[in-house]
Amino acid sequence: MSDAVKEHRAQAASRLRVRVVTISDTRTLETDHSGGLIEALMRAAGHEIAARTIVPDEPEEIRREVNQGVADGVDAVLLTGGTGVSPRDRTPEALAPLFTLPLPGFGELFRWLSHAEIGPACMLSRACGGLVGRTVVLAMPGSRAAVELAMTRIILPELPHLAGQARK
Repeated sequence: MSDAVKEHRAQAASRLRVRVVTISDTRTLETDHSGGLIEALMRAAGHEIAARTIVPDEPEEIRREVNQGVADGVDAVLLTGGTGVSPRDRTPEALAPLFTLPLPGFGELFRWLSHAEIGPACMLSRACGGLVGRTVVLAMPGSRAAVELAMTRIILPELPHLAGQARK
């Protein structure tokens, strides 16, 4: 890692406020293992969970949750679910009009890392990210394995830096 990258990360926010949103027509808080994993990993890293919700695969409800996070001043909204290719998977379409600055590298990196684990099936993922104003919004697939990959390899290492840059 270069000295410039180390310096940027050192200046990053250390404690973030995050909203966790699971997109599912069937999950409850008790059966939402992916949202629970996001919450557990964020807390273990010293971050605060401002809210954790579950909403159906409905674009209006997804946008409402993201907009609520922005209105509440969270640093990031982390979503899980609705990023596949089935007819009910509409998270990317729901988020696209909200993004003031898309972050295509998040989805690209997620799919690249996924390839090592699941091979070419990684192309079915439509993980995506962007900024909504100064709030980071990242959408991951709904599987626990996908969430673990995204959280441990991308989000936990980089979110403090990304959120710090977004707040400038």
